[in-house]
Amino acid sequence: MEKASTPEPGRVRGDGITPPSGRLRVAFLYNHDAPHQIAHSVMIARELARSDEAFDVHILATSQTLIDHARRVLDASAPTGITYLLLPENRAQAVLGRIFDRIGPFSRIANLWRHRRQLTSYDALVVPERTTLILRHLTGRRTPRMIYTRHGSGDRSIGFKKSAGKFDLVLFSGPKTRDRFLKAGYLRPEQTAIVGYPKFDTVDPDRPRRLFDNDRPTVVYCPNPDPALSSFYRFGLDILEHFYQSDKYNLVFAPHVMLFKKKLHISLESFTMRWRPGIPKKYYDCPHILIDTGSPALMDMTYMLAADMYLGDVSSQVYEFMLRPRPCVFLNAHGADWQGNPNYQFWTMGPVVSDLSMLDRALEEAKDPAYDRQRKVLFAQTFDMTDEPSSTRAAAAIAEFLLKARPHPTA
Repeated sequence: MEKASTPEPGRVRGDGITPPSGRLRVAFLYNHDAPHQIAHSVMIARELARSDEAFDVHILATSQTLIDHARRVLDASAPTGITYLLLPENRAQAVLGRIFDRIGPFSRIANLWRHRRQLTSYDALVVPERTTLILRHLTGRRTPRMIYTRHGSGDRSIGFKKSAGKFDLVLFSGPKTRDRFLKAGYLRPEQTAIVGYPKFDTVDPDRPRRLFDNDRPTVVYCPNPDPALSSFYRFGLDILEHFYQSDKYNLVFAPHVMLFKKKLHISLESFTMRWRPGIPKKYYDCPHILIDTGSPALMDMTYMLAADMYLGDVSSQVYEFMLRPRPCVFLNAHGADWQGNPNYQFWTMGPVVSDLSMLDRALEEAKDPAYDRQRKVLFAQTFDMTDEPSSTRAAAAIAEFLLKARPHPTA
């Protein structure tokens, strides 16, 4: 596979990277430890590159792993007009990152600082997370238009921050999330666009998937990594033992990809720290348990589409699971007073368990038709899906915004 080209840190490439006069340079930036955010926006890059000769589209990534994953998602359908650029870290940054990434996004911020001149040379930056806003504090020079695609459409408070108002344009999957931002006064209507869910454009929901060589129903367990909210620290090994002993269910253990990226998890939002336990070998060897802690299948909805039931805590993946509505059960391992709380609205789609002795009963209760009606209602509120692909709608919203917004603003 061809490697991405690597610009000199702090320099704008002058060897064909600069587009012809009048074209807008738009960069899709991926700056993270893992590639899980890429599918939420990379299809938009493809559609924007296809849509109009007014745009010169680049995919920027801070590791070769991210570049390779972006190519994998786009596959052969990506137009040749997209330019891939690797923004590497230096040796000192890598050493310090191994220390300070344990307590905060040190490497992400260091990447923004190291490549600030390259990044601020664009007319627009399209990003799936909020860290890039730091560019507006790191530089005293002209900054690009900032477009926020978000990643996931969950209900947790961490997804509803006032800082989103600092973006020039925010893309939403549906009215539920957009309206919550507007009601809080964090965004103005003209800063927003509802475009559907571009990640759904990367999957075929009807493709058959068989994970086990038996006819048992399959439960997918998707714990979040947050040390204050995740069920894994309290319940995880007991859940594995529960299904190890089960003669009724298969289990897919498919945590958020960041859970097993670190041994120590620290939340600066809740000032919580937890050590992540390891998984005993016997669970890996069990024929009706599949354990995946880091493969691409954690990010491409393989397990979300293959499983018959969902078991989780606060992950937004439950909404992806609802692409085909099926029973789900939620684990309240942190004693949340969740009823009537908008941060836990998704917990109304199935039974909530705080005692694992009630788990089997909850898995049966989750099949109640009343929950199915609620799942369909929340899916429709969360995802505004039309016959037009979401990535096409998103690219059109970005194009319209940028062509109206010329020239780009100053910091």
